Amino acid sequence: MRKIRSLLLFWKLNDMLLLSYDISKDRTRTKFSKFLNRYGRRLQYSVYELRNSPRVLQNIRTEIELQYRKQFSGADSVVIFQICEGDKKKVVRYGYAENEEKEVVFFE
Repeated sequence: MRKIRSLLLFWKLNDMLLLSYDISKDRTRTKFSKFLNRYGRRLQYSVYELRNSPRVLQNIRTEIELQYRKQFSGADSVVIFQICEGDKKKVVRYGYAENEEKEVVFFE
């Protein structure tokens, strides 16, 4: 049983979250962006790739509910996509994003 649990945990950690937001208020948008930086990296102006685990997802959802939701206007939105490892391999990147997944070695 222990081996199965650790494999499931490993699988979940390899998944990723994509979070996209559109927030009209500058101050709220800036705070939200800084909050997301704790969990991942910015891909585009309002799109983040975040580490995935049940705890991370719960932390993000709780923070949105308690801290940000009451500040949203009717036009604001936050969308969270859970991407499994199989789908993650299907992601196609172009331009600068093409190099983000490659390992880089520096020689001096």
